[in-house]
Amino acid sequence: MRFLFDLLPVILFFAAYRWAGGDAAMASQLLADVGLTGIGERLAPILLATAVAIAASVAQVGWLLAMRRRVDTMLWVSLALIVVTGGLTLWLQDPAFIMWKPTLLYWTFASTLAGSAWLLRRNLIRTLMGEQLQLPPAVWARLNLAWVAFFAVMGALNLYVARNFDEATWVSFKLYGGIGLMLLFVAAQGVWLSRHLPESPES
Repeated sequence: MRFLFDLLPVILFFAAYRWAGGDAAMASQLLADVGLTGIGERLAPILLATAVAIAASVAQVGWLLAMRRRVDTMLWVSLALIVVTGGLTLWLQDPAFIMWKPTLLYWTFASTLAGSAWLLRRNLIRTLMGEQLQLPPAVWARLNLAWVAFFAVMGALNLYVARNFDEATWVSFKLYGGIGLMLLFVAAQGVWLSRHLPESPES
């Protein structure tokens, strides 16, 4: 459930884009109703999806605060990026800004993990997962490096798709590609970690 909650803005972005693509005139009218006038039918789907994603991200964090629950740093960073890049997309009516958002998010995570490990000598992956797993320091270091590499590659891949494919392909990649590659990476990580976990007394 937490995984789906974190992905809610992405899912709603995709759903809004698909719906608006089937009725661009209605999407343009909805944007006009909230003050974004003069938007043609070509840009209406991506701009409406962007507005929905911003609203969903704000509501997501607002709900957690109202429930007095902790808001993860990742959500705060994602909220800041969607507000800035999404806001620029709506203001300048240029989808390039929202297309940059996943890359900025991935590279922020990669830079944070790398900087904490190499400059502060603090392994954030171990901090997050240390209570659930007992691993040798060398394995924690390789695991942290794997996440740095994964986020760096995902950021570059998003940029490649955004620049070399059409808008609809990028939207599909944002949902299916991003989630699919993340699940594959986590599954591969689980298989690799199973080889380094200490054996239980029973075994």
